[in-house]
Amino acid sequence: MKVLTLIVSYNFEPWLRRCLDSVLASRQPTDILVVDNGSTDRTVARLKAEYRQVRLIDNGRNLGFGQANNLGLRLALREGYDHVFLLNQDAWIAPDVIGTLCTLALRHPDYGILSPVHLDGSGRQPDHGFAAYTHWQPALAAGPDEVIECPFINAAFWLLPATTLRRIGGFSPLFYHYGEDKDYVNRVHRHGLKVGYSPRVTACHDRARRTPDRQAFLRTERVYHLSEYANPNHSLLRGFLLGPLAAARKALSACPADYLRMACTLLGQTPQVIRTRRVNLRQQPNYLLP
Repeated sequence: MKVLTLIVSYNFEPWLRRCLDSVLASRQPTDILVVDNGSTDRTVARLKAEYRQVRLIDNGRNLGFGQANNLGLRLALREGYDHVFLLNQDAWIAPDVIGTLCTLALRHPDYGILSPVHLDGSGRQPDHGFAAYTHWQPALAAGPDEVIECPFINAAFWLLPATTLRRIGGFSPLFYHYGEDKDYVNRVHRHGLKVGYSPRVTACHDRARRTPDRQAFLRTERVYHLSEYANPNHSLLRGFLLGPLAAARKALSACPADYLRMACTLLGQTPQVIRTRRVNLRQQPNYLLP
């Protein structure tokens, strides 16, 4: 199997060694590509000096998570990789993760996205987000070929078979930063594929659990309503009801100015949402074509 591990970086230094060394220790051989989004620390210099075996695309500017990943996904299709493993920069993996997921992808071609169990940075407990949306149970028994289906897994650790890329494509430019993975999962479901994880393998995501401030909360709300507006599993009318109209209705009960502004922003994105929905209904490598 020809596997590419793809990492989008921005000021990667705090995790650089732990992240990359974990991939280099993988039992499944994998090439590594780092796409740097204009880091202002020594990320690029250190990659060039300390990890010459790692391929680097230095953007010199921040393209956002989705579009930076698309550079690597496009390269993977062009160069004939069988799988792409998306890995967050603030994360690291056990040696058996990539190999196990690749084997499961071959045995379960109905899964468009596969992931390990996400642990927190301590490695002692599940990542809080992962536990919430998978209803993860520590005592869950699993055979060697078992995959646990779930509605969503965030893109900290995603194995994407090339068949998924050719069928679904890359990340939509409608989402600059945040919401890209939710939108992608919606599209995976639309085209008849599943999302799941293997309870037999683990990886660590070193993100602190923070209480979001007001601006972070509102950004999360806006991205959620945008992802519902663009969701190809909904009709455009239902998307409108769950997107701009739902935001406007929230203005009746809380933060009127903020939610009215959000609703207006979503309405202003309607032409782009309609174009995106049309593209995402096609089975082809959307956003990855030359």
